[in-house]
Amino acid sequence: MIARLTGVEFGAALEDLTDILHRCVHAGASIGFILPFSPEQARQYWADRIRPDLSSGAVDLFVARDAQRVVGTVQLIPAVMPNQPHRADVAKLLVHPDARRKGLGRALMNALETRAAQLGRTLLLLDTRSSDPSQNLYQSLGFQIAGEIPNYCRNPFENRLEPTTYMFKDLA
Repeated sequence: MIARLTGVEFGAALEDLTDILHRCVHAGASIGFILPFSPEQARQYWADRIRPDLSSGAVDLFVARDAQRVVGTVQLIPAVMPNQPHRADVAKLLVHPDARRKGLGRALMNALETRAAQLGRTLLLLDTRSSDPSQNLYQSLGFQIAGEIPNYCRNPFENRLEPTTYMFKDLA
C-alpha cells in the first residue's frame, strides 16, 4: 500500500523510517550519509529535518507499507522560488533491503508523480550517484539524463569522490 504520510501519522512511522534509512545507507545507498552511520543519526534526520518540513507542508512524504510496517519512502519537495512554481525535486527514494525487487520503488514514484501533477508541478528533478542501479528505474519511468557532475559526492564506504547524474522528467 502506498500513501502520503501526514504529520499526525509521522510518529507511528518514525521507527520504520529510521530502520529503512539506516539499512539503506549500510547497503550502499548514496543519499547524503557516509559510514559510520548509526540508527540515532537516522532517527535524527527524520525527526529534526523531515518532521518540521512535513508539518509545514514544505515536503510531501510517501510511504510503502506491507502488512506490518513501512518498507519504502520517497519525498516530493516543491520548489519555493517565485520563478519555479512548476518544479519539484524528488528526494531519498528508499526501499528496505528486505523488500526490494517487488515494484515498490516504481509504485512510490508513481504516487509522487500523481501528487506533483495535483500541485501543478510539471518538471521533476533528481540526482543519483552515476553508478547507482536506481538510474535504470528512473529512466524506465521516463526521466532523462541532464548531465553528470564529477567528484560530486563521497562514496559511503570509501574516502573517494564519485560523480552524480542529474535527471529530469517533464510531466506536461
